[in-house]
Parts: sequence; structure tokens; C-alpha cells
Amino acid sequence: MKKWLIVTAIFLAGRITATAQSPQVQSSADILVGLQKLKVLGAVLYVAAHPDDENTRLLAYLAKDRKYRTGYLSLTRGDGGQNLIGDEQGVSLGLIRTQELLAARRIDGAEQFFSRAFDFGFSKSTDEALRVWNKEKILSDVVWVIRKFRPDVIITRFPPDNRAGHGHHSASAVLAIEAVRAAADPAKFADQLAYVQPWKVKRIMWNTFNFGGLNTQSESQYKLDVGGYNPLLGRSYGEVAAESRSQHKSQGFGVPRQRGSAYEYFTPLDSTAVPGDLMEGQATTWARISMPEIDKKIDSLVSAFQPVNPSAIVPALLQLREQISEKVTDDYWRQQKVKEINDLVKAATGLYFEAVANQQMAVTGDSLQVTFNLVNRSNVQVSNVRVNMADTMFQLTPSTTYNQLYQAVIKQVVRQDFSTDQPYWLREQMDTGSFNVNTRLLIGYAQNPVNSIKITYSIGKFHFAEDLPLKYKYTDPVKGEIYQPVITVPPIVVGAVPPVLLANLKPKHPQYFQVSYKPYANRDTARGSIRLEYLNSVKPKEKNLPQVLPQNRYIQQAFTISYDSLFAKEKPERIYPWIELPDTHKSVRYNNAMKLIQYDHIPSVHYFTPNSIKVIHEEIITEGKFIGYIPGSGDGVLDALKQMGYMVEILDDQALASADLSRYDAIITGVRAYNVKESLNNYYDKLMRYIAGGGNLIVQYNTSSQIGPVKAKIGPYPFNISRTRITDEKAIVNITNPSHTILNFPNKITAKDFEGWVQERSIYHAASWDSKYETVFSMSDPGEQADLGSLIVTKYGKGSFVYTGLVFFRQLPAGVPGAYRLMANLIALNKKKAF
Repeated sequence: MKKWLIVTAIFLAGRITATAQSPQVQSSADILVGLQKLKVLGAVLYVAAHPDDENTRLLAYLAKDRKYRTGYLSLTRGDGGQNLIGDEQGVSLGLIRTQELLAARRIDGAEQFFSRAFDFGFSKSTDEALRVWNKEKILSDVVWVIRKFRPDVIITRFPPDNRAGHGHHSASAVLAIEAVRAAADPAKFADQLAYVQPWKVKRIMWNTFNFGGLNTQSESQYKLDVGGYNPLLGRSYGEVAAESRSQHKSQGFGVPRQRGSAYEYFTPLDSTAVPGDLMEGQATTWARISMPEIDKKIDSLVSAFQPVNPSAIVPALLQLREQISEKVTDDYWRQQKVKEINDLVKAATGLYFEAVANQQMAVTGDSLQVTFNLVNRSNVQVSNVRVNMADTMFQLTPSTTYNQLYQAVIKQVVRQDFSTDQPYWLREQMDTGSFNVNTRLLIGYAQNPVNSIKITYSIGKFHFAEDLPLKYKYTDPVKGEIYQPVITVPPIVVGAVPPVLLANLKPKHPQYFQVSYKPYANRDTARGSIRLEYLNSVKPKEKNLPQVLPQNRYIQQAFTISYDSLFAKEKPERIYPWIELPDTHKSVRYNNAMKLIQYDHIPSVHYFTPNSIKVIHEEIITEGKFIGYIPGSGDGVLDALKQMGYMVEILDDQALASADLSRYDAIITGVRAYNVKESLNNYYDKLMRYIAGGGNLIVQYNTSSQIGPVKAKIGPYPFNISRTRITDEKAIVNITNPSHTILNFPNKITAKDFEGWVQERSIYHAASWDSKYETVFSMSDPGEQADLGSLIVTKYGKGSFVYTGLVFFRQLPAGVPGAYRLMANLIALNKKKAF
């Protein structure tokens, strides 16, 4: 039986910090764990630099065995890393890795925090990391998280020196050590004290390690067995940790479950002695705040708990909530434990609430139909269930009946002053090494507060209120029920492709771009116009739109450009597409594109970015026409090749097995292709025959590590792949073989072609190569020995082979002219008879 209520209201945007996901239902075992946790008044904060740096086994143990409030502060969102599942880079990759961390935390039980630091790629120096990030800015963020979270113990993943193996890693430890002192000092970052109080951490420890060929552990350190089995979970903490760590799918970090004893080692990073326990000297029972009698009450609750009738514990829980609310003077622990009790009451009562919108995209001024579902799966009487809409209370039901579903259809109008959703750290123009966030209270959060609806209800004399996240739900015939966040969007979003135009390509190749637009409003959108504005060249162009813009459907308009007539040469140029729509009293202009990222293992993620197309004036000469591309883990090189005028065909396993490869002027492998496609080993002989017959095989970087070993033979002669990389994108590139064809045909490559590179020069260089290989470049990071392995090349039969760690996958999408010119030369390698 269902009961229905239909109401209409103005959208009220309540705010919480949760992501759209299938509602989590707690079992009796989960409730018992929660009851046990009520006794524990202790907190631990783990600090490192990136997603996947955290020790998930330790986090699971601290949260689920010791039952401390446990958090992980990742200074960055992993924006500068590599991507094993797609071609997202930069902030797009950071959004994916943020959601992967949140998925991991839902499994291991810890909470997730971030600073404003941007992952600018591999760093070899602590000083560089702190300088690029703006040390004081990120230090203030770490202090802010400490003062809000109030940990008794801080644990770092890395030491504050070069044993950390990465400048970001060591910098995270340096900042943690300094933040411990600063958090306790009211004179430090005093502006924070309007919201938080100084906090003194009991101790800071380094979680030493034995990996990567470096053993920093010793028996003189404090050690802790974190491999125990938890019968309430039905798993050991090594099993929980493996599931948690395997959420880092973009990094290829799936790991096997571990069972049995497993020790973690710790050493102090302050002047304190090695403790006998992490919490030595710090009470973590209710005696901490002089209320030991509460411990006894919780013991009674645990003893009285009935797994087959969890709601029987609700009256005692409510009495405990009343006692804590009225008698506990410590604000932090009172609020924390009341929240835990509220969650336990809801779980024990079997209450289920959800608010589901009929569409995922919401536009200000439009209406949304929201279905509110409520069911009470216990005999505990829940009454006066109401939702608060626009400061007006609507009663859904005066009381509930066991296991009866109540539904209310609510029509909401999205408030005009409700801003478009944008990840809070992307709202302002970022600095080189850090994001800017103008709202102090958002700093540290993993993601935005989400659209929500306030619900209130009563159990006896006790009142409850919570913010229900507004979700969009649908059923996939294969995957089943899917929840996604409701996103507030502008009435129309704009797209423009390609992101880079090669305006001076030779031989001439038609250059065109498309402006697309998609209306999201629930109403007809009036006729408007597309306006193209240029940074340095001609006057704006205008093109009228159709009379009526159909909702939720992409429309495209194509434009062709002429280099000779359109652009002012020798000046930076960008094209800015705008959609201009009439409003009541004036025209409104829209330029933002919505980037939507969708993978099965995370909720859909979006962000908005201004649209522009970069125009490259530099002359780019190409030779050859047909390219075969073997995809790797994902990159934007294939699209760049098409933009250069090549005809590109994907070579999957079937094509590699059956195709006549001799038709291709060059075959290029995507990044990490030999890491992710073990089947390439099956085609080694065929690829070598292709080269010997006059072909040209260009292999982009592959990694060589325990996580991503090379799974196939690559070149015609032996070479190894090292972990050498040139992280300074401005590092001097020396030309060591100036007469080589790669540097002269069809484009003359000079030092100018290495200007404007982004993030880094080269990664995973060749090493220990056969004498038949030649090199053309030498480069190094400041203070290091020059390395020749960024590109090696050899003749083999009538053809050629190239391995390169040069990061074309970053430079081509970024529109770096020299990278296009150099790639054109690599492709043309066999077209010059002198080679």
C-alpha cells in the first residue's frame, strides 16, 4: 500500500557534504559497531600528498578496530598524475581521483579532506613543491583541518626528507610538522579563530615503510599489528584495505586481499619518545571529559542489543542522547556523539528516506518534480514527518505504519538566486600551484555541498532533522538502479571543437571548427545568435540560431577558417564562441562548456569551463597521410593527429591480426600501450616485419614498475625503460645530433620548439640501449646530470623505430606548436631518403 501527497513549493537548497550514491543500509552488525564506537573519544589524522598515498590498511584498522574518528588529508587531488582509464588530465583527472578517494573512504571508514594545493606533476625537491604551492597558503589549510578535526595523533605517510622519493611527499611531512606547532598557537592564522579554536596535537608520527627498494622500518620503532580479523565485518582489515585501495582505478591500483597478521611501524617526528601506544597519555574513554558514567551506559546498551530486533535499543539510545545533550559541556564531543546517536537511531529504526528528481539537470526558474519516499521498517512510532520547503513546512504523514511506503510528489521551482553548480575549488582563477577559494568554510571539504531538502520527524518527545540529498534515479537494464547527483546548470551550455586549430598547416588542410549548444530549460528557448569573438583579429561574427531551441538536444554549427584572411599573424590568437539569448529586458550571453565525466565506478562528475579555441600560427609541414594508432591507456594524441590532416585508423587486436600494415606511413602507440595491452606481444614479429619493409613505428612512453611492468617486447634491438623523468617544463633541451633527420625534415627543429611546454618535458626515459640506437636530445632538471634517453631512434631494414618519453600526450592537447612540428617530423622519418 502507498500513500500519496502532492504539494508545490519553491526550491529550498539545503546544503550537505555527501555524494550521490545508492543509499547505504546498515545491518545489525554495523549498528553494533556503531554502538561500540560511542565509547571512543579519540581522533587520528593521516597526512600525505596525493590520492593513493594513504595506507588503507591502517585507516581501516584505526576506524573499524580502534574506532577512532579517522581522517585522511590529501594535500592535492592528484591532478598532475597519469590516467590508466581515459584521456582526462589536469583538473578533470583531479575530479576523478577525488571521487575515487571518497569511494575508498566509504569502505575503510575514514573521512576525506583536501588542501588547496594543485598537483603540478612529479617534483624532485621539497623546496620546489613548497614554493610552487605557496607554502603559507597550504600550511594554513593544514592548520585549518587540524583545528576543525581536532586529532589527538597525526600520522604522516612520508618523512620530511629525500627518502620520501617525491617533492610533494616530503613537503606533506614538512607541512604536517609545522602545522602541529601552528595549530596550537593562537597567533598563527588568527583569522581562523572566528570559526575554530587552537588545537594541541598529542604527537605526530611517521608511518615508516618498506617498499620501492627502501626499508625505513626497524624493530626499535613502535609497531602495531593491523591485520586482525573483525567478525562483525566478516573480513580482516587487509581485506577491507584491498577493496578500498582498489577504488583508485584511474591509477591501476587494484590489489589482492591480504589476510593474517600485518605490522605497521611508526617513529616520532617530534621530540617525544617512542610511545607504547599511539594514544599513550591520552584518555579516549568518556573519562576524557570527566563523564565515566556514560561508558557504563554504553556498555549496557551493547549488552542489551538484539541483532534480530535492533529497534529495541532505540529508547535507551534516546535517553543517552538526552543526557549527552544536556550535560556534556565539550562542544566538539557533544556534537560528534549526538550525530552518531542520531545515525544509530535511524539505522535501528529501519527508517528509509529519499528525495528523487525526475531529471538530473536543473535550470534556475524551471520546475522539478521530486518524489519523496519514506518507509519505517520497525514498530518504533515515528511521527510528524515533514519537509521544509521555502520556509514552509509540509506534513508528509502524521505517523507511520510498519513497513508501509509513503510517497509525496513535490513540484519545486529552482530558485533564481541559486548559482550554477561548479566544484568550489574551480570557481576562481587558480594560481600556478594552488586553487583559490573565497569561502573559508569550504576549504578542506572533498566536494561541494549538494542540493538537499530538509526533513524533520519525531520519535516520542525527541525531534530529528536532517538534509536529504536530492538525487536523480533511473534503472539501467544491465546495471540496475543508478543514482546520480542533481546538477544545477545554465539554460544553455556551449561547446567548441577542436580545442586547437592549426592555421598554417602545409600542405594546406581545410581547418574548421564546430560550435555546439544544448538547451536544458524545461521551456522553449527563444531564437538567439552565435557570436565569435577573436583575441587579436577580425570583428565579431554572428550567426542566427534556429527559431526554437529544442530542449536537451545538441545542435552544431560549423565554421571554416582561412589563415590568410582571418588572423593577424605573429600574435597570440583565440576564438571565443558565445551564445546570446534574449531575456525579458536584455540579451544574456553564455560561453561556458559543461565537461561531464562518466565512469561506472564513480558518480558522474561535471565542471564548467569557459570556451575558447587556441589558434596556432606557426608553420607546420607534414609528410605522409595514413597513420595507424594503437590505443594505450587513453590520451588526446589521436585527435591531434587528425587535426594535423592525417587519416588515422585505430588498430585494435583484430586489425593488428588481419590488416596489411604496409599501407601506413607510420604506426603510433598510445601512452602505456605495452603496459595495458599484453596482447601486443603477439604482434611483435608482425610489427618488426612492418618496420623492416619500410614502416615507421613510434612508441610513446611506457612505465616500468611493479604496478605497471612492460608486458611485451618493444623495439627491434634491446633497451630498458627507466624511471628517469625531466619534471621542469622549462628545462634546457640540448640538440646533440643536429644533422639528424628528426631535427630537419620537414620542419627545422630548434630551441624555440621547446618553448611553452606544460608540466614536464619527458618521462620514463629509455636506458641501457643497444649501440644501434641513436639519440638527438640531451636534457636534465636543474642540478642533475644530463640524460639522453628522452628519444631513441634506429633504422631497421628499410624502416625506422622510435621510442620517446617526450610528453606529447600533454603538449598536443595544450596546443604547443613545437610539439606538433616535432611529431610531424617523427611521422615523416622514412620520407627523407638520407635517413
